[in-house]
Amino acid sequence: MPFDRQPTLRGALVTVEPLRPEHFDDLYAVAADPLLWEQHPARDRYREPVFRKLFSESLASGGALLVRDAATGRVIGSSRYHGYDAARSEIEIGWTFLARSTWGGRVNGELKELMLRHAFRFVDSVIFLVGPENRRSRRAVEKIGGVRVPERDRPEFVVYRITAADFGAK
Repeated sequence: MPFDRQPTLRGALVTVEPLRPEHFDDLYAVAADPLLWEQHPARDRYREPVFRKLFSESLASGGALLVRDAATGRVIGSSRYHGYDAARSEIEIGWTFLARSTWGGRVNGELKELMLRHAFRFVDSVIFLVGPENRRSRRAVEKIGGVRVPERDRPEFVVYRITAADFGAK
């Protein structure tokens, strides 16, 4: 069964759906906050031309997802499946950004849990690539059970992994 990289997923706090061109304005309203990107390697993604490029790349990836608040339907962010590797039985979850109003709560945890549950229907391992200086994202990945894989690190990112076996043990 091929990996479905654009599922519709529903949780108590968020709903996830395939990213579409008509989502640009609502998603840019979230991304226009410079504080979202302050620890990110691309700190200028809050600028409309820079975000438009990211948005176009996201659409072209075939794995981009829109995240909505489940109670209100309001757009609160985005995430993506990328780099499916059948030989390693692995996929990456990344490019996640969420409105600051959701930080410190349970939204990111539920989003990643929904995405991980979906991914583990197809693969044995999920990786996360995080900028070395992005302490906020590194803590978030560790909070959901990501374990650093230093032998796969590169100068531009550190690698974390969650396996289906470890996720199932939670």
